[in-house]
Amino acid sequence: MSEMVEAREVRESLQWFTREKHWINEMHLQLCRVPAPTFLEGERAAWFIEQFRSLGWDASSDRAGNVIATAGEAPYVALTAHLDTVIAPRNKDDIKIEADGRFHGPGVSDNGAGLAALLAVARAWKTCSKIPDLRAGLMLVANVGEEGEGNLVGMRHLCKQSPLARKIEAFVVVDGANTDHITMRALGSRRFEVTFSGPGGHSWSDYGLGNPVHALCRAVALFSETRLEGAPKSAVNVGLIEGGSSINAIAQTARAKVDIRSESNEKIDELVDMLSAAVDRARDLENQRATAGKVSVKIKEIGSRPAANLPDDAAIVQYVRAVDAHLGIRSHLDCSSTDANIPLSMGVPAVAIGAGGVGGGAHTTQEWFRPEGRDLGLKRIFLLLLLLMREPGGSRK
Repeated sequence: MSEMVEAREVRESLQWFTREKHWINEMHLQLCRVPAPTFLEGERAAWFIEQFRSLGWDASSDRAGNVIATAGEAPYVALTAHLDTVIAPRNKDDIKIEADGRFHGPGVSDNGAGLAALLAVARAWKTCSKIPDLRAGLMLVANVGEEGEGNLVGMRHLCKQSPLARKIEAFVVVDGANTDHITMRALGSRRFEVTFSGPGGHSWSDYGLGNPVHALCRAVALFSETRLEGAPKSAVNVGLIEGGSSINAIAQTARAKVDIRSESNEKIDELVDMLSAAVDRARDLENQRATAGKVSVKIKEIGSRPAANLPDDAAIVQYVRAVDAHLGIRSHLDCSSTDANIPLSMGVPAVAIGAGGVGGGAHTTQEWFRPEGRDLGLKRIFLLLLLLMREPGGSRK
């Protein structure tokens, strides 16, 4: 580690991240002003292709909409950051700098910080002296579909359908700002839409008909009583309920969206069975009560993220630990749901880390990012990439 960091080319690159902080900040603000809600990332993707090409990279988009830029030859180490945001700015003025120097607006931290890191690495790589003795090439990926119901579609394509899939031997996923964590365990999740249907009618004259809203409420109540204690850590959530047309009408449909998460795929499957049982029980209870017009129900899976993990002694984890020790970063191993879920579930080494600086308020209109100290996070990313590109320990199992 010390020998690598003392090389002139590496020192030059590390110094670049501190020297060019104003350029990095400006690019960060620019990219955040290009809206990219999940499923509608095209405008920001086109902007990224233009930026990568202007910096001297061979860049293009794949069939999923991911933007991919490469330098060197395969095998590649991929540095990725997701393009999409939960909330999109309504106009450029939604992204601004406050009097205290904080960036403010939707997506400035998640994942404006990660995308700015991509651009910083892209420019440093082409501006500074070429680093010798690297056995792997570098791939930069601005991917689609990480947030919400995007279901990691961009990363799924890159890891499974893309012609590049077998050429990538390790992933460094940059998501958000803070550098206090190393995500090396993938939090699994499955998401469902539960829809009850019935004939509907007038709340007075048709009283007695099966009521989809009543049935849905029973299902939610039954499922929410699920006891989740001990290991593996798990969680269930009903995040959306809707249905009906009027206070004095028996609804024709009612639906809810359910999120089930766990560190264990087996536990997720168990909770899915419990959801199905709760839904069937609620349907049967409503139909037993109804004097006519029975209700029916459908459960549709709308998202799935596999749980997976790296062993604590995995080479890629040891590399991050070595970089953190060198830079004086205090971090902990954690479990989270990120783009790293897909490569980890396939046995491909991957970690998710922050881009530097400090952020908060993710997924709200009050999201913020403070760029002070960002260069430390960028140096961390850069050194981790170099270790993976130099050493063979980051390859696939």
